[in-house]
Amino acid sequence: MLDIRLIRENPDFVIEKLRQRNEDTKVISDILETEKERLELIKKTETLKEMRNKVSKEIGAMKAKKEDASLKISEMTKVSDEIKSLDETLKQLDEKIQNYLYYIPALPADSVPYGKSADENVEVKVSGEKKSFNFKVKDHLELGKTLDILDFERGTKISGSGFPLYKGKGAGLERALINFMLDTHISKGYKEVMTPVLVNRASMEAAEKIPKFEEDMYYIGADDLFAIPTAEVPIVNIHRDEILKAEELPIKYCGFTNCFRREAGSYGKDTKGFLRVHQFNKVELVNFCTAEKSYEETEKMLNDACSILDALKIHYRVIELCTGDLGFSASKCYDIEVWSYAEDKWLEASSVSNCTDFQARRALIRYKKPVEGGKPKTEFLHILNGSGLATSRLMVALLEANQTSEGNIEVPEVLRKYTGFDLI
Repeated sequence: MLDIRLIRENPDFVIEKLRQRNEDTKVISDILETEKERLELIKKTETLKEMRNKVSKEIGAMKAKKEDASLKISEMTKVSDEIKSLDETLKQLDEKIQNYLYYIPALPADSVPYGKSADENVEVKVSGEKKSFNFKVKDHLELGKTLDILDFERGTKISGSGFPLYKGKGAGLERALINFMLDTHISKGYKEVMTPVLVNRASMEAAEKIPKFEEDMYYIGADDLFAIPTAEVPIVNIHRDEILKAEELPIKYCGFTNCFRREAGSYGKDTKGFLRVHQFNKVELVNFCTAEKSYEETEKMLNDACSILDALKIHYRVIELCTGDLGFSASKCYDIEVWSYAEDKWLEASSVSNCTDFQARRALIRYKKPVEGGKPKTEFLHILNGSGLATSRLMVALLEANQTSEGNIEVPEVLRKYTGFDLI
């Protein structure tokens, strides 16, 4: 959530940044108009309260002298009723401004390349060489069915389309991937957490997932709980409403969860197999750090995510998202895309985002910043998140890249101690 003071004090800056994101900037003028009304109301209310305080003293003096104060009391009753009405209107205006803020995205960092769409994202790194095959490459669906390791048809029977079923060595390979990723990130200083996958409304709001994206979420109305779209949500909320110590930062977490997304706006997109699913597995990385260190920590997180693909010897690239393609909460974002040999295209497998203080402001996560020669200052910290990684599209790339002419899958060497087998 943006700082309302920034909009009040520098609306032109906010408008320009929103234009870079292709956002409608009318909301800023709506907020300023509501702010004007709010300030006028505050002024009127304060004037009435001053009058009430003054007259209350007069009434007290009259009563002390045994004088009749009934007329003044009657007048102040009306003033009190008016103040109560104005306070209620003021509360409604505050809620109106807050609701505006819920739908305004994070402002892009100055270093983010300008662009109107994903076509203008910037490729910053390509790792590895494309493999060449002397046989017709099978896609992950055919491989999964032939080897009896993936069963999308039965997954559909059980839950509906977009809910995969892993079988046999397919389940073992998925589990091996997750354990390998967790162990790798733990070795780099992340603390493992195992979080709930159902969260309350306050947690979803703090992570900026609702109200903006509520229709994309699986919702349990009887308990007012949401199935998480990513472990970012519960991990961010570990420190909701807390003030941390500067010496504790950065705090780095990694956690594996199932993730659930209705993706109500995705109809018509490629939904084959793992290309678009409603339930998937992911190891999430979250970093709570100071503003001074956040962009440095972003690059470290990006490298941590890439190290998984390097170890698996997967062909991938890193792109920096332009201003027009940034996610709602991100001020800067990198996507990591893996190569699908059967689809002959890049598939997004991870995003690494710097949300600056955008989520921390909503979640009220702060820290005591040391001030030389003075008392520590309480400030909002910065929150970074990244997939380290999501397994679904990674599995597509892994299966396709490691297939043999006999139709088998060679398990990447780094996974073999986890799988207990080297060939599927």
